[in-house]
Amino acid sequence: MVIGTRTGADGTREHAEFADWLAERARVNAQRVEPIPFSALSGWDFDATTGDLRHHTGRFFSVRGLRVRGAGPEGRADRSQPIIDQPEIGVLGILTRTVDGVRSFLLQAKAEPGNVNGVQLSPTVQATRSNYTRVHRGGSVRYLEHFTDRRGRGRVLVDVLQSEQGSWFLRKRNRNMIVEVADDLPVHDDFRWLTLDEIRALLRRDNLVNMDARTVLSCLPPEHPADEHGALHSPAELSSWFTEAKTRCELTADVVPLTRVTGWHRTPTEIACDAGGRFRIIAVDVTAPHREVPSWSQPMLAPCARGLAVLLYRRIGGVPHFLMQALAQEGCLDRLEIGPTVMCVPDEQAGLPPDRRPPLLDVFGSLAPDRIRYDQVQSEEGGRFFAAENRYVIAELDDAFPTDVPPRFCWMTLRQLKELLRHSHYVNIEARTLVACAEALG
Repeated sequence: MVIGTRTGADGTREHAEFADWLAERARVNAQRVEPIPFSALSGWDFDATTGDLRHHTGRFFSVRGLRVRGAGPEGRADRSQPIIDQPEIGVLGILTRTVDGVRSFLLQAKAEPGNVNGVQLSPTVQATRSNYTRVHRGGSVRYLEHFTDRRGRGRVLVDVLQSEQGSWFLRKRNRNMIVEVADDLPVHDDFRWLTLDEIRALLRRDNLVNMDARTVLSCLPPEHPADEHGALHSPAELSSWFTEAKTRCELTADVVPLTRVTGWHRTPTEIACDAGGRFRIIAVDVTAPHREVPSWSQPMLAPCARGLAVLLYRRIGGVPHFLMQALAQEGCLDRLEIGPTVMCVPDEQAGLPPDRRPPLLDVFGSLAPDRIRYDQVQSEEGGRFFAAENRYVIAELDDAFPTDVPPRFCWMTLRQLKELLRHSHYVNIEARTLVACAEALG
């Protein structure tokens, strides 16, 4: 069964049953999220010396300052900004099982304070270390033992550290896991087994499959046998290209006290850029009776505009090749990772001269509508970001587009991207979402 595409009475009934379940979970998991002044935060305060915004336990996360040096790819000058520092490695884990030859995955209907529509489909377990060690003195995390207790695990299919948003997080990593279980587990009402076809159909809807589920699913092993004969570049050539890009990268970023961040100002309700745009740091009060802790307050990063992540591809020798770029971001652990063809905030590009705009943004903008293969709005992490969305697009170039591309770009097959996802710090989180979406195209 593929939700949204299967016809006939049975498919209609199953689709309606899923929709009813999701609507009921949204009702049960309803939450209230209200912006508040920083002075109303409970357990959080600005450090008297550094100005950093921290939790009194020293856990969870903090808002610090970052000074960035070295021109970026579009020639941006040296700058500074706030950034979220969450050094803990959390668990993003999905349980899977096979019944009658069909593999399914246990996803959770989970509400996060930053979600644009309340409930989204998340991994079986989505928890920071502070949460699952119960620093907040809340309830335990369901199914956690399958990912943290070796005796409780089944067969591990995926276990890899992956980065998160490099412009908003400081060297943030989470453990992405998929564990196969043989036993028929008791399933709580907030959880549901879904096949890969069902999940991929749901990826064709806006803001439903959350960022954490997308990144874990992108790390699934390739479904088809290896065939590199049709690839433009060998694995060794890809490795050499990426190594060369790292050696050319001049971007450096150093943590500084929040009080030393220039070009930003703090009011009772926000930390914002003097020039406008980009993002703000705000505070919210959350009431969510269904969560491990029923109420709390916290800072959040609130983007000022929707982002854009575009994956362009063309067929080379009959094989689809995706045009990836070595993308430097200030919060990346290793300075740069492999990102989509275009990644930007379109509102920030208005009025800039061509040499300051992402190189292939105009190529994308000139494509005919029939070249678009995927075009959906997807939410980013709802636990730290407030109403953060990106428009994710996959589009096909015609065969006349040159295979010879600037040094920061490289053609890769989907199989090659999947192989890179077996390793940490190669493919950034926006590109991982697009990998999951590309697989949803069939």
